[in-house]
Amino acid sequence: MKTRLSAVAAALLALLVAVLAFGQPAHAAAGFSVANGRLYDANGTEFVMRGVNHAHTWYPQQTSSFADVKALGANTVRVVLSSGDRWTRNTNADVANVISTCKGNRLICVLEVHDTTGYGEQSGAITLDRAVDYWLSLADVLAGQERFVIVNIGNEPYGNQNYASWATDNANAIKRLRAGGLTHTIMVDAPNWGQDWSFTMRDNAASVFAADPARNTVFSIHMYGVFDTAAEISDYLGRFRSAGLPIVVGEFGFNHSDGDPDEDTILAYSQANGIGWLGWSWSGNGGGVEYLDLATSFNPANLTTWGQRLFNGTNGIRQTAREASVFSSLPPTTPPPTTPPPTTPPPTTPPPTTPPPAGGCTATYTVTGQWQGGFQGEVRVTAGSAAITGWTTRWTFANGQSVSQTWSATVTSSGATVTARNVDYNGRLAAGASTTFGFIGGWTGTNSLPAVSCTAS
Repeated sequence: MKTRLSAVAAALLALLVAVLAFGQPAHAAAGFSVANGRLYDANGTEFVMRGVNHAHTWYPQQTSSFADVKALGANTVRVVLSSGDRWTRNTNADVANVISTCKGNRLICVLEVHDTTGYGEQSGAITLDRAVDYWLSLADVLAGQERFVIVNIGNEPYGNQNYASWATDNANAIKRLRAGGLTHTIMVDAPNWGQDWSFTMRDNAASVFAADPARNTVFSIHMYGVFDTAAEISDYLGRFRSAGLPIVVGEFGFNHSDGDPDEDTILAYSQANGIGWLGWSWSGNGGGVEYLDLATSFNPANLTTWGQRLFNGTNGIRQTAREASVFSSLPPTTPPPTTPPPTTPPPTTPPPTTPPPAGGCTATYTVTGQWQGGFQGEVRVTAGSAAITGWTTRWTFANGQSVSQTWSATVTSSGATVTARNVDYNGRLAAGASTTFGFIGGWTGTNSLPAVSCTAS
């Protein structure tokens, strides 16, 4: 059912996204909101999406899928809808039922219009402006659902051609939605079949965010063959983090006809940096990408290799998903799912050598992914019994390992000793609070875990 670019010829550009600071919108209590590059629910609790896409518009009878993905631990489902321009329109009554079903299963519902896919290249694809018409026609259904629904204006709204107006068109679409009374968090997809190899979204996201009067927009990148290395993934997502702009991986797979995405890094980096993601897709894929099904024939008892990886693997849904706090005030409709242990145990982490003093900190070191000659690491810094305003961690590699790339910390090396200091946005920690930073490293022979010290300031 999905079409993708078949080849990517553009080189990555070495442009920095300007660092911006965005405050909490005034209407935060009404529903989801964005502040400092993070998504918060109506209770003011940070929410990190861990879920899947579901092709509802093509399989409208498969409503049991919502309960199935919840039972496997997901906290979000991105639901494919149609405006009626390319496929059968999802009516107001149908969308209301989708929202009710999501809520009944304690899932956050990301609703997207699929008819925009590949506009400018795909025959029959519609404009974002036309997608806005559809959303405004659903205003009565969406009203009052701000705590549970995020509006994704249009799926992959441009192909590899005629995408220069991406920023202007999205800014205008957001303004129309706000003028029409929608106060929901809005999600914006990247061009280039969602993969933004041209960096159009990356380099214009700040202006689109600023065009939203509510400052309540989240950006969505789709990661397939364009994102086949750890460096590409961490650089792209890291630039949004550094700029204080909210980013999620709205779609990704473990394989694709345009290349082999590095799903392990997508999962590890997202977990280390509090970035949400939604795997493509629950079931029903066709057109040669059937391998992207997470479940065979919509059967949750028959997960595919991809499904086992996403739900049960390291940094997958079972390990990392947390239900949105807004559901705590709603009566449970079904018993909570039982969660078996993950199929792959997480790597062991040595305990800190000393307990944190008041105002001090501790640090733990974890290998989150490893391959021949390389690995990805994460260090978690935790404040002691008093708040801290900054931190410095140090460790010494025992086996000749090295650090080649980092995010969310300023890292220097002197021989085998590595020193990592906080960056602007993660130095202040409340008593007992934690933050993480990550890195890509190299190793030969042995990759033992070093002890890490932490000094607070």
